[in-house]
Amino acid sequence: PGDRLDIEIDWYFIIPPYGGARMGRDGPLYEIAQWYPRLAVYDDVRGWNNEPYIGAGEFYLEYGDFDVTLDLPAAYVAVATGELQNAEQVLTQTQRDRLARAIQSETPVAIITREEAGDTGRTRPTASGRLNWHFTASNVRDFAFAASPNFRWDAAGYDGILIEALYRTSAPKWEEGIRMAVHSIKTFSEMWYRYPYSHATTVEGPIEGMEYPMLTFVPDNPRVEDLQWVLAHEFGHEWFPMVVGSNERFYPWMDEGFNTFMDLYVAADYYKGTPYGESIEWNPLAIYPENAVPGKEQPLITRPAEQYNLFWTAYQKPALMLQLLRHEVLGPERFDRAFRAYIAAWAYKHPTPADFFRIMRDVSGMDLDWFWRGWVMTAARLDQSVLGLEARPDGGTNVVLVNQADMVMPLELKVDFADGATETFKLPVEMWNQGPRFTYRIPGTRSVRAVEIDPRHRMPDSNRANNRWSAGN
Repeated sequence: PGDRLDIEIDWYFIIPPYGGARMGRDGPLYEIAQWYPRLAVYDDVRGWNNEPYIGAGEFYLEYGDFDVTLDLPAAYVAVATGELQNAEQVLTQTQRDRLARAIQSETPVAIITREEAGDTGRTRPTASGRLNWHFTASNVRDFAFAASPNFRWDAAGYDGILIEALYRTSAPKWEEGIRMAVHSIKTFSEMWYRYPYSHATTVEGPIEGMEYPMLTFVPDNPRVEDLQWVLAHEFGHEWFPMVVGSNERFYPWMDEGFNTFMDLYVAADYYKGTPYGESIEWNPLAIYPENAVPGKEQPLITRPAEQYNLFWTAYQKPALMLQLLRHEVLGPERFDRAFRAYIAAWAYKHPTPADFFRIMRDVSGMDLDWFWRGWVMTAARLDQSVLGLEARPDGGTNVVLVNQADMVMPLELKVDFADGATETFKLPVEMWNQGPRFTYRIPGTRSVRAVEIDPRHRMPDSNRANNRWSAGN
């Protein structure tokens, strides 16, 4: 501790057309990442983390400062992690003026227009030779860059943050990309934690979707809804894992899952009032039956290299888990306060699952061990059922409820009375403390016509056939 070591390394590699879905090139467009030797993370949990990257799951990186100079052909425009230190040498006066105007406006400004794209006489200070692009970045976990001679370049601002979209003329759907980008950064910032960097830049290219500090790679998707989803998802990674640096080699659900959870709200808000917008938020619940297959589903805690449905265990199921924790267990106010506290406490650090569990418990004021046991540590299933009704001596009615499977969750009970009235009762998870059977005393003595568990269909109940009882059945 406190010592310093300087290391000098000369190295080279051939840039592939498609580098493991993380970086590559397409004609004159280059998206460069994972391109330099990295030091493994040394943390206070495992010591040296030297697990190799083998495809499933992503990267575990330490934070640091970067000072990078890119030597490029003069015809190229570059964007990168960090702040550009020599804009006067590599950008035209017109471009610098447009950027200064863009950061003050949420309305997009064209930095390089459709007509200017690829015209080096209009877009470059000089059309021949080479130029050095100098970038510096502080307290970030990686450095990536993109460069092309024929970018279109749109920009806008939000709360002092420069938001940018660069794309080729062959990708016209990307004309909406800057509006999607502003909406994403603004929504994530206002809902959870303010975006901490000076710029948020997204680049269209051959990579299916990948994130780096301040910079994301997003393809030209065939559907505009898919473009919005991937663009927002990659920007969501600026929070997880760029700010909160969990170990993705072991816990991808703390990265991809938390991000997917946030993305669902952004997509629903962006497309509010459309069929897509009204349905996308609860998509993880809709696909639960086809992915949570008994005997095949794996716990979220399973290492990514050992998972055979990473789409479910890393992305969709943890998003559903957090939705239910927010809406059905804690309530939005308590959940949001705890989730924001987690991001703030672990910004630029390396939390484990236990750290997340602890903050959610402490800030919400609720013991959640039962919740994590069912959702993270096991592949438990939920099957809440109505066994029947019992008449009470006072003329009222009791409902006998049974938890038929391993997962415990709170229970919502809708009661239809014979006089036409309806009431809904929310029963806490503690109802199962003494075992899988619970008798609920319906208040009053009105005659009951029917009862139903989970009337809003918000729980992943594996057998809805036993969720309802009605007179005459």
